[in-house]
Amino acid sequence: MKKIASVFMVLLIVSIVSVKTYAQISVGVSVNIAPPVLPTYSQPPCPVDGYLWTPGYWAYDQDGGYYWVPGVWVSPPRVGYLWTPGYWGYNGAVYVFHEGYWGPHIGFYGGVNYGYGYVGTGYVGGRWAGNSFQYNTAVVNVNNTVVHNTYINKTVVNNVTVNNNSFNGPGGVTAQPRPQDRAAERDAHLQPTSDQVSHRQVAVKDRSQFAKVNNGQPVTTAMNRVNGNRFASDGNNARSSSRSNADNNPARPRPSESTDHPVSNQPRPVNNQQRPEGNQPKPVNQQRARTPQRQVPARHQAAPHRERQR
Repeated sequence: MKKIASVFMVLLIVSIVSVKTYAQISVGVSVNIAPPVLPTYSQPPCPVDGYLWTPGYWAYDQDGGYYWVPGVWVSPPRVGYLWTPGYWGYNGAVYVFHEGYWGPHIGFYGGVNYGYGYVGTGYVGGRWAGNSFQYNTAVVNVNNTVVHNTYINKTVVNNVTVNNNSFNGPGGVTAQPRPQDRAAERDAHLQPTSDQVSHRQVAVKDRSQFAKVNNGQPVTTAMNRVNGNRFASDGNNARSSSRSNADNNPARPRPSESTDHPVSNQPRPVNNQQRPEGNQPKPVNQQRARTPQRQVPARHQAAPHRERQR
């Protein structure tokens, strides 16, 4: 009898572990508040041939609430694999996040229209042709100087008003999985890559990405690659909250002076003044007296009020 009880206990533990493991893979955090609507934003061009677009989404942090993970171009883990985005679904009590995954076919992602090829069902932004990925430039934005495998299929573009609801359930999208979506769920899947995980970790550390701070309008909506350039909703360069906080602190140097305006893009008075004077002999004392003036960058001379503030 003890042996039977022991065997039963082992089977129970194994079943619990299996269920927990499956839950960690397929289902993420659950929240009792619906996520904000999806922000409208511009897609940066694909920077590298073979990268795939992963749309932005609202993730959740227990301390800060919902925060926006920017859409980003990433390298797929395997040739022939496509990205099925994660989505929020209402199960009758709470909103549950279903993690995205890589696989040979696009699965169900709640019917949420993330844009740029992810229209709610499947993916129309590109296709694999052997070992190469072809981009549908009617839907996605690519850099034609580095990406040449393109085609145009405008039939996938519709003029229906985009529904910005970010979850599946009452009050949101009410789509149900199709037979092909169910079949895709049975494919071999790969979890988000280390770059995607790192990308989300960077977003959760940026206070400007939290909905309670930006009222559903994140500062950075998209990036051209992981740890790459940040873009705002209008397609212009975005600034993270860490940089903004430093600008508001007069006790610290302003990083915008070195990051937003690189030295290489500034006028260089040193070289321009030295070239016409190179053949004119000058006393040593005069050269030493003039050298500090020629080496001071122009932007510091033009903004003495910043020094007074600091």
